[in-house]
Amino acid sequence: MQTPPPPSPPPPPPTSPPPFEMLTSFNHPNEEDQQQQSHHSDHHFHLPISIISPSPTTTTTSSTHIKHLLLTCADLITRSDFPSASRAISLLSASSSPFGDSTDRLIHHFTTALSLRLQRLTFHTLLRPPPPPSPTLSDAYLTLNHLTPFIRFCHLTANQAILEAVDGHRSIHIVDFDTAHGVQWPPLLQAIAERADPSDPPSIRITGTGSDSETLRRTADRLETFAQSLGRLRFHFQPLILSPTEGSSSSSILNMIDVRPHETVALNCVLHLHRLVRDDPREMWAFLRGVKQKLKPTIVTVAEKEASHNGSTTSFMQRFAEAMDYYGAVFDSLESTVQPGSRERLAVEGVWFGREIEDIVAMDGDGRRERHERFVKWAETLRGAGSTMSR
Repeated sequence: MQTPPPPSPPPPPPTSPPPFEMLTSFNHPNEEDQQQQSHHSDHHFHLPISIISPSPTTTTTSSTHIKHLLLTCADLITRSDFPSASRAISLLSASSSPFGDSTDRLIHHFTTALSLRLQRLTFHTLLRPPPPPSPTLSDAYLTLNHLTPFIRFCHLTANQAILEAVDGHRSIHIVDFDTAHGVQWPPLLQAIAERADPSDPPSIRITGTGSDSETLRRTADRLETFAQSLGRLRFHFQPLILSPTEGSSSSSILNMIDVRPHETVALNCVLHLHRLVRDDPREMWAFLRGVKQKLKPTIVTVAEKEASHNGSTTSFMQRFAEAMDYYGAVFDSLESTVQPGSRERLAVEGVWFGREIEDIVAMDGDGRRERHERFVKWAETLRGAGSTMSR
């Protein structure tokens, strides 16, 4: 009998994928493109390739590289290397989603904004999607106010300052820019009513500005009904409809406000003044001086984002990096408090913050409205207009 051959050794076990991302380089695809871009240095874009069930280290590596690619894309646009920027945008679009984690969503919105900027610089036109209808914006605002404490904290702080400034005055006029739904005012009205003498109720008038007449009408109805329920106030809400053009003109705003003798005026600017900033600071100074001369307010309350997104004082790359850091923190905070599949979160990120990101990144010159400044800069601006400051 022949001895059977020994069994073959078992095949080696499959190699497990390493706990990190594989990277691939992305270069100019042909010589023609290289010749067209010969005045630029070669650029290599590293695209993270997702691995099934990545470890925390893998996720961190992926986020780091995709953010680096985003910054590289912004730099390419700044240096007018539009073909390379276009290819980078394609990679970024394929690597992000508005439905993923906070980093995915951040990259998605900044990629969209860079695409719009590239379109504007390449074709000298900007085919932005039409702005959301007013009800959609209103819903996003109310949802943001519900999901986060940001706006509520601004309102609470401003109300306390106004309450102290007008305490004991009989005729109070609050000029409120961007009133929207007026959610700031019921707590203040109640606080004033609690301090009022029922036999001699104070008179409170709110001039609320906005571009949506229907929203302002409903706000007026709600606030007047609420004030009547308190029983200790004489209240009137005066809507002031501003077109987008009027909303950016300091002279038109001030000339439309009805100021009456013997009124104690409080000017409220919550997340508004940054939209009046221009490359030329003289327009803002003129507006603030006009406020002081025409309205003569007892108090001016200003609440703004602590960020530097105004290109008149920073380069585009500085503005872009600052915006990434700022909105990255905002998106992370939403992720830690709101369910990933939340429709409300998706609406706030897309309709509200996404719109701001597009404006900061895609626009330049007087067409850009989201010009946030830090507190130090606002203090300098307000003091330059003759105001005293407290924080």
